[in-house]
Amino acid sequence: MKSLIIGALLCAYTLTAQAQNQFKAKIINCDTKEIMPGATVLWKQGNQQTVADAQGMITISDIPDGVHLFIFSFIGFEEKKFQVTFPLTTDTTFLIDLDTDHHGHEEEEVIVMATRNSRTIANLPTRIEVISGEELEEKSNMKPGDIRMLLNETTGIQTQQTSATSFNAGIRIQGLDGRYTQILKDGFPLYSGFSGGLSLLQIAPLDLKQVEVIKGSSSTLYGGGAIAGLVNLVSKTPQEEKELNFLANATSAGGLDLSGFYSERYGKIGLTLFGSRNSNRPFDPADIGLTAIPEFERYTINPRIFFYHNKTNADIGVSYITENRTGGNVDYIKNGGNGYFEKNNTDRVVAQINLKHDLSENSFLRLKSSYNHFNRSIEIPQYIFDALQQSTFSEFSWNKNTESMDWVIGVNYITDQLKQKQAGNGSLRDYDYRTAGVFIQNTWTVNEHFSLETGLRGDHVNEFGFELLPRVSAMWKINESFTTRLGSGFGYKSPSIFTEEAERRQFRAILPINLNNTRNERSVGANWDINYRTRIGEVGVNFNHLFFYTRLNRPMVLENAGNNNVSFVNSTGYIDTKGMETNLKLSYHDFKLFIGYTYTDANTHFNNKEWLPLTARHRLNNVLMYEVEEKWKIGLEAYYYSRQQLNDGTFGQSYWITGLMAEKIWEKISLFINFENFSNTRQTRFGNIYTGSIDNPVFKDIYAPLDGFVVNGGIKLKL
Repeated sequence: MKSLIIGALLCAYTLTAQAQNQFKAKIINCDTKEIMPGATVLWKQGNQQTVADAQGMITISDIPDGVHLFIFSFIGFEEKKFQVTFPLTTDTTFLIDLDTDHHGHEEEEVIVMATRNSRTIANLPTRIEVISGEELEEKSNMKPGDIRMLLNETTGIQTQQTSATSFNAGIRIQGLDGRYTQILKDGFPLYSGFSGGLSLLQIAPLDLKQVEVIKGSSSTLYGGGAIAGLVNLVSKTPQEEKELNFLANATSAGGLDLSGFYSERYGKIGLTLFGSRNSNRPFDPADIGLTAIPEFERYTINPRIFFYHNKTNADIGVSYITENRTGGNVDYIKNGGNGYFEKNNTDRVVAQINLKHDLSENSFLRLKSSYNHFNRSIEIPQYIFDALQQSTFSEFSWNKNTESMDWVIGVNYITDQLKQKQAGNGSLRDYDYRTAGVFIQNTWTVNEHFSLETGLRGDHVNEFGFELLPRVSAMWKINESFTTRLGSGFGYKSPSIFTEEAERRQFRAILPINLNNTRNERSVGANWDINYRTRIGEVGVNFNHLFFYTRLNRPMVLENAGNNNVSFVNSTGYIDTKGMETNLKLSYHDFKLFIGYTYTDANTHFNNKEWLPLTARHRLNNVLMYEVEEKWKIGLEAYYYSRQQLNDGTFGQSYWITGLMAEKIWEKISLFINFENFSNTRQTRFGNIYTGSIDNPVFKDIYAPLDGFVVNGGIKLKL
């Protein structure tokens, strides 16, 4: 009997052992055939997850007989399901090839325009950050009337308010003044000089497809002005399906935003049409009698028509923006009479044409041209600055794209003219700059791991001479998880009175540029970034770290010119800015956590080394998102700014800004609400923002929000 029991146990053990199987697989990239360390596989029936080792191998043991499902995944690649029936007839190692996710992973699918070629972000040696898709929509919910918040909440970018009562603002990248950042619309440099002071406040985001940001010296791409970087706003174009969107938004600060966008293609003709009305009542949350948000009313209309032919495509667009903006004494704005005020009245007309003709399957010619007519008057008690800026941009280029190499060779011509209307006894600040440029760019894919992008531009500015601008960027794909980029370039900026400091003065008592004694500002800069992405269990990890350095030689500074006047002159010293940016994105099921840190060490080196005013050394961005696709979006934000030195040598306080947004989504309608700055951080809570009387105030630097806690909410329709 004992022998029978032992025999039965041995038979049972043998059968059990035979029923325990092993699954082995090697995971590779479908396109490059490279192994994929860090890829994950989920054994569905056993609820067990395994991560591929350094050779891309996974092994799962103790699998019983029967049909089993294995699900393979990796960040940026499509999920793959693989079914196996056990037992296997032989000891097999399966080869699993994962394909690029062309729908769900932004870094792989976004085509950028800022560098003039048609490569995706992942294949460009130049480091480009893109705000698009859901992220663009989420940020637009928070501020549907303009793009200021959209840019300000990006790591390494700070919007600097230049008027205490009119809300005017400029953009700062890596600590440098807003005049050193070039803002483009669909590759056209339209927002600079006199028109730059209100640009961020006059661009509504509903018709934008994406926003592209290049940090560091980029003048080689489009000419002078991109010393700190460039921002390219990319508009939506007609697609196969009609698009009809409406947005209505109201704020607790008395704001109202109404926008609409229509897009459709009719065979060989396409059309887009964008229109908006944005307004605000005077808002004084501190109850000091001065506006934190001015009273304004703005109208925008932008139709574009597209023509499609076998070898030739073209689009023509016209944009018109008109705005009346009055800040200052709230009682004066509401009731009239006496009191301090600041009025900004603007009219902007932009016309542009873009023509592309295919020479072959991989080469084409492109002609672009635009005209910008910008009329602006700034009025305060006993002073008015009224001028017309007219600028043009024309470019002709030849492009050739092959599997391993892209070429762009072109010429452009830029004009910028200012005509000031005489007011009082002050000097006219008229100018007429004309710049002719020639450029060549090459992007070379040396092999599947290394790419090189080089560029050279020569510009001649009629009043300031010739500039030669080389540029180089390299990208090394170490493996599917690890990529690094290194880039360097030269830049320049032609002298102008239109700076943040001049805006704060409303251009009062500033003499014209002395053309005989003034030269271009010049810069050199470099960036090095490291990108790593992987998956740890069910957590997706995306890490990016950037080091940056820019040196700006002979920057324009204000000096006393006598008779209570000041003038801009080239400093004999320089400005340098160096530091780093760190971005970490973690994703887990329906949750996403974004953490960004910026360290900016920006200093002037004129007589002594001094901290560059209005630049936070430390900044921290934190965003937690919960999103159920096509149903819910809930986001919590917290932003920290360290103390900043002010122009008078004193220091402002460090502060936090917090926000909470939610959106409920249905098929064609969504409702959103945003609690912006619910901690009610305001500079007026730290102390007075002006000295003197309320009727003749002398304002201090604005380094923190003035509007405080504001709730906005609205409705979006997609028909």
